[in-house]
Amino acid sequence: MRCGLAMPLALAALGGVFTGHLAATVLLQALGLLLLGLAAARRGREALLVLVMLAVAVQLLEVRGGELPPGLSRQDLRLEGRLLAATREGRLWRLDLAVSDCRPLAADLPSCSGLSRVRLSAFAGTIPPARAFRAGATWQLGVRLRPPSGFANPGAFDYRAWLWREGIQATGYVRRAPSPRRLLPASPSWRQRALVWLDGRDLPPRPARWLAALTLGASQRLAAADWELLNASGTTHLMVISGLHVGLVAGFALWLSRALAWCLTPASWRMAVWPWWIAAAMAVGYAALAGLEPPALRAMIMTLVGLWVASGRHAPGPWQAWWLALGLVVVADPLSAWRPGLWLSFVAVALLIIAWQGRARPRGWRGWVWALGRTQLLLAPLMAAAVLLAFGRLAPAGPLVNLFAVPLVGSLMVPLGLAGWLLAWVPLLGDACWWLFAKLASGLAVVLSRIVELLPLWHPPAAWGLPLALGLGLLSLLWALPGLERRLRLVGSGLLATLPLWLAAPVPAPGTLWVRVHDVGQGQLVSLRTTGYRALVDTGPRFGSGFMPLTSLWPSGQHFDDVIIGHADRDHAGGLPGLVANHRVDRYLAPPGGSLPVATTPCIAGRRWRRDGVEFRVLWPPEKVAGLSDNDRSCVLLVTAGAHRLLVTGDAGRRVERSLLPGLDGPVTVLVAGHHGSRTSSGAGFVRRVSPRQVIFSAARDNPFGHPDPEVVRRFRRAGSCLWSTARDGAVTLRLGHREGVMVGAERPPAGRHGGVGGGCLAVESPPSIPGIRR
Repeated sequence: MRCGLAMPLALAALGGVFTGHLAATVLLQALGLLLLGLAAARRGREALLVLVMLAVAVQLLEVRGGELPPGLSRQDLRLEGRLLAATREGRLWRLDLAVSDCRPLAADLPSCSGLSRVRLSAFAGTIPPARAFRAGATWQLGVRLRPPSGFANPGAFDYRAWLWREGIQATGYVRRAPSPRRLLPASPSWRQRALVWLDGRDLPPRPARWLAALTLGASQRLAAADWELLNASGTTHLMVISGLHVGLVAGFALWLSRALAWCLTPASWRMAVWPWWIAAAMAVGYAALAGLEPPALRAMIMTLVGLWVASGRHAPGPWQAWWLALGLVVVADPLSAWRPGLWLSFVAVALLIIAWQGRARPRGWRGWVWALGRTQLLLAPLMAAAVLLAFGRLAPAGPLVNLFAVPLVGSLMVPLGLAGWLLAWVPLLGDACWWLFAKLASGLAVVLSRIVELLPLWHPPAAWGLPLALGLGLLSLLWALPGLERRLRLVGSGLLATLPLWLAAPVPAPGTLWVRVHDVGQGQLVSLRTTGYRALVDTGPRFGSGFMPLTSLWPSGQHFDDVIIGHADRDHAGGLPGLVANHRVDRYLAPPGGSLPVATTPCIAGRRWRRDGVEFRVLWPPEKVAGLSDNDRSCVLLVTAGAHRLLVTGDAGRRVERSLLPGLDGPVTVLVAGHHGSRTSSGAGFVRRVSPRQVIFSAARDNPFGHPDPEVVRRFRRAGSCLWSTARDGAVTLRLGHREGVMVGAERPPAGRHGGVGGGCLAVESPPSIPGIRR
């Protein structure tokens, strides 16, 4: 391949990513016609680039086109396939299945033949203990699936995006009937056998997990505590198979092979080609042992291209090699374009090329120590900027920790771990290597814990993310670009260091209210904020697996002035344990008669308070709640900011709504629909009287209750309301109290969909209620 083809190849691959993402048939047809024309004109170079673009686009379209059709959501299906991964979490199994056959159990349903990979949950009682799920086994399972989806909240983990970049086309659960049936037992791979053998060694738990991750790429074995420590110390990249580890293996193999070549042919050992091939084979073998998962595949390709450059045999220059590696990685794994790790790796390598191109090779141990330290210091701000953009966090200890952690892990722990595997046939030597590895791993964990206590992980306000990332990137470039005067570097660094002093987190102006109805599935969580006041209405659900969506919304240590628990049902109060464990709350309010694990102040009609010019008033329940159902005891909150009013009715039914009307005094601006849009709430008389301009349904996508109910939706539409649903739109954010009117935004913008009720707002309609549309 000519060197001049590297950049066009990478750009063609990225163009294929863009084309596949658009999923436009017209573009694919145009590319096909262009390819035929170029082939007819014998323009081989251009035809190759168009072919690369088409190949990448087709791979992406196959993944997107294989997603579960909406008509099969929550329908009974039969799957056959091989388990790629099986992890047990208490009573629950997490399964990744490579699907070989998919069939609906009922007639007249769409085909699911394009389905190739799904993620499933299964309770431990689903199968006999003797037939536990094992990676590599082939199973026939009865399942219920739904298309890939996830919560959409600002600054929170995007599960839907994660499913996409992992190539997962549906999620769901395994049913007891028909009973799961194992078709073929697992045939363990070398990696799985190695992990089983490792489990039999006498190693402490944490060093054993780190050894599996570092040498076999089994990062799924790392516990939550490991990830927290690595994230907070900025060393996550050291515990997954990366270019560093594959490069170390290839470099060690090259060093041994060239030493052997010097012994065999002293006069011409520098001209020997076979040491380079052995180093390449070791890189491929190590990546294959790690399962050729995306990070290992990326590291392998980058290492192979790096070996070619280092060999000097018709090799491309550093930048040509950079473009070539980028193009090959995207062609081999188009979904990697959505993985932050790809861009972290290539941005880091680009900075190293800028920093070291044209410089003399280090000499002596002092020169190499200085080179390693300089490299880490140059990379630290840029990597921090990339992590900040990708994950919204900064590890202040990262630059300091990596100065000693990178050489410790790369020069001692990884070689010791691999040596233990190579010497496994000599137990005394192999165990000695792993004993020393365990001591180093335990010592490193202690040091990291102490440093993190002094410099904990920092989650800056979302509005600071981009300015801080740009500042950190500029800081790296100031010291990496050759030819700049030291005075300019120092002055620029000083100015960038003052950047946090110029940034301020946005807060509501006095008299205004920020409201966010979070996307938490089938539950409710509403956050309220004024200039100096934060409150929550409800805490969201808690699922059968124990997961609480609230824990994914904010980093630990948040402060809330008030938390109002509408009522004690799991969909409203399920996140309370996570709130108590991780955050500080001044006051909890709840209806009388409920049973909650915290001390509460009665939330009863007549209670009111005022903060920053915004009035909060409880309209329901009365002091005596005897005879009222749990739903009808719900706290009802009315908030007034300027000319705008917000009403949250919880799960209160129509009887309570009628009781509220005398105290409401006219229409409201925003209504969080009662009982998630159930027909037990939002009665016709209530809707006419409150006549809300904006209505938000807090409900889960494809929920089994049919929320929002079609009749309720039509009722609000007849009243001229703008309708939003967290199931479709994700979190809905509103700003009240502004003279120019209510400002509304959704986390999932309704691209291509415009309002059906006027005013530029979205009209939500439940599918069964659309005439002529068959569900």
